[in-house]
Amino acid sequence: MTRDWSPTAYLRFGDERSRPFAELVARVPGTPRTIVDLGCGPGHLTAVLRARWPDADVVGLDSSPAMVARAREQGADPRSRYELADVRDHAAGRGPVAGADLVISNAALQWVPGHRELLRPLADTAAQTFAFQVPGNHDAPSHRLLREVAARPPYADAVGPVERRATADPAAYLEVLARPGWAVDAWETTYVHLLQGPDPVLRWISATGAQPVLHALEDADPALRARFEAEYGAELRAAYPAQPYGTPLEFRRVFVVATRTA
Repeated sequence: MTRDWSPTAYLRFGDERSRPFAELVARVPGTPRTIVDLGCGPGHLTAVLRARWPDADVVGLDSSPAMVARAREQGADPRSRYELADVRDHAAGRGPVAGADLVISNAALQWVPGHRELLRPLADTAAQTFAFQVPGNHDAPSHRLLREVAARPPYADAVGPVERRATADPAAYLEVLARPGWAVDAWETTYVHLLQGPDPVLRWISATGAQPVLHALEDADPALRARFEAEYGAELRAAYPAQPYGTPLEFRRVFVVATRTA
């Protein structure tokens, strides 16, 4: 069974997930007239683009039918439109939008196998600027423990090997995109999110990085998923101890803005 993303679960920590996009947008130069948002999710961030560039034509693309449906019904900007499309198709020039001034992506490219090989083709689809942000925390305790617990019996038979969806450092992305006619700005930021409520780190990662594991376990046996969540949740509570003021979660993110100069 192929399962889709859950917009509701993703938006539980909407403020924390939105902040990196706002900081990425702030570093984009110029006034793009047309914008493609790759991996737009539930459309909650198009308002950030609209606030910066009120007159732009904004199109959000996502490969998740559930996310596109949610964006069309409850997206933050009613003037934007949302289409079902794949990042690889867009890089190959087969997407529904071509030649946008700005092509931007927030926490989506890490899900695309071999995403580094797509960066130059994606940049080439932008008339002015290509900008993206990806998580850089795949060796953090949250992800390391996900791989470790999923490798234990009885989960391993249902899940199989859990891929380490590694992203690159800023310098490595700069090396890929730096070439004549382009200026590349690459940096990283480590946020310390203060999460509230019971098992907040489990709830955070269950909506994103742990989804493939949880879906595989659910398909095998819902009771097995429940058992995994209890075991994995205990490991996360030990790695991210709750404090009187909440549960701190360090989250590293990598940003790149590549702009045409000629």
